[in-house]
Amino acid sequence: MLNSLPLFVGLRYVRARSHKFFVSFITWVSLLCVALGVMALIVVLSVMNGLEGELRERLLLLSSHARIYVPAEAHASADWRALAQHVRAAPNVAGAAPFIEIEALAVRKPEMLPVRLRGIDPAHEGEVERVTKTIVEGKLEDLTPGSDRVIVGRALAQMMQLGLGDPVTLLIPTTDASGAPQPRLREFLVAGVFDVSVQDYDGSLLIASLDDVRALLPDPDAHMSLHVNFTNALAAPQYSAALARQLPAGLQIQDWTVEHASYFRAIRIEKTMVAIILMLIVAVAAFYLVAMLAMVVTDKRTDIAILRTLGTSPRRVMAVFLIQGSVIAWLGVASGVFFGVWIGKYAGSVAAFLERLFSFEIFNSQVYVITRLPSEVRVEQILWIAAIAMLITLLATIYPAFRASRIPPADALRYE
Repeated sequence: MLNSLPLFVGLRYVRARSHKFFVSFITWVSLLCVALGVMALIVVLSVMNGLEGELRERLLLLSSHARIYVPAEAHASADWRALAQHVRAAPNVAGAAPFIEIEALAVRKPEMLPVRLRGIDPAHEGEVERVTKTIVEGKLEDLTPGSDRVIVGRALAQMMQLGLGDPVTLLIPTTDASGAPQPRLREFLVAGVFDVSVQDYDGSLLIASLDDVRALLPDPDAHMSLHVNFTNALAAPQYSAALARQLPAGLQIQDWTVEHASYFRAIRIEKTMVAIILMLIVAVAAFYLVAMLAMVVTDKRTDIAILRTLGTSPRRVMAVFLIQGSVIAWLGVASGVFFGVWIGKYAGSVAAFLERLFSFEIFNSQVYVITRLPSEVRVEQILWIAAIAMLITLLATIYPAFRASRIPPADALRYE
């Protein structure tokens, strides 16, 4: 019974109603602040996870999981079609296709824009990319060798006022055998338009037949690369490292997490800053918890003195208020986790309900590409959010509980 005394008294104080309104008010406010802070943090990070996944999906529509290439300083050469067959047979590889990408200048009066011209093999492109899903006009099969046709991004088509069948002139900077500049001009016809809703693609990329692009370069093998797709895009760094050990000397491999590192680095920084800012709500709740426990200690001075007189040690008295504060705080954490996971899981439905209720759009379809609110709840994030919140609130209970254990029984009972 003595061992359970702090637990019994602490839980009794949690259930008891204080005769002082302000003590009860601060108790509920501290619990509510903890719950709101934890809930807000889980919901916001879940939405940011969803936006990160949406961006990843859009980037991988026109980008493979990895790229095998020859570094400029290597001066090596490779039989890319034979290499593609070799890579397709490797473990965890879903497909491979040769491609070439060069810088160019698109000219159509009065516009002149820097672009990237990508040459692909339509027969194998479906193994590594999902270009067909992005095409809104025309079709990929129109990119036949010798046709001099291109598929352009929607943003680029709008900027240069291009439509199906319109000509666009490309200036390709090349050099001759002696290294002297020897730019080449070639007129292409627009055979289609794609839309990925990523400015790096829609505003600067043109896709043509692999043979047509190779014909523009004096040494096309120096610019060739190989697109590779794995069975799991998220495991691309590990699969790329394993595949690198099977490649011929002079070749390198780079996975998509390195190629698009700037996007996801920015998202990670934003998520970190948002987590720190929202965790301050929990810190504010901890101050409320300190104030609440301090007032409870003042209110319970007589009870503390009686417990001390009956032989209760200062450590047990301290444990009573640690238990009271921890239970209140952890109830707030548990409530925040419950509602945060629920709202985070159904964020899209909740947002749609609020839009219908208040007649407004969170993401205006005329302004934003994403018209729904994506979300992805991650268990590991919930665990560390709950752990940090519990730690902060537990630390907040220590000082008031320590003060309670140091109250002299004689002083507390003097005027009773």
